[in-house]
Amino acid sequence: MKTLVRSHWSATVLVCGKCSKKLGGGFGEKRDTSLTKLLRTLGGGKKRKSAFGVIETKCLGICPKGAVTVVDAAHPGRWQLIERGTPVDQVIERLGLPVRSDHEDAISA
Repeated sequence: MKTLVRSHWSATVLVCGKCSKKLGGGFGEKRDTSLTKLLRTLGGGKKRKSAFGVIETKCLGICPKGAVTVVDAAHPGRWQLIERGTPVDQVIERLGLPVRSDHEDAISA
């Protein structure tokens, strides 16, 4: 049995599922997309071959109004509150996410 499995992830982001559900979207061009779904369209995902990992968790216990709690696994001591409507490029910059060139068009939209 294997004891180690490789992954293509270069970063991992934990997104509070309860915050996302409370907002009912709030991100993207029409502000009707959840932050988790938005990050997954930029190359992130749950599977190991994604560019970076996006994991939706249960409640992280912060519960900000009008924002989603996000943890960048590279900096677990600094939890971030991403406000509803924050532009995609700012989210990427704040989280330090690698975005592949084939997803650049999604950022500029």
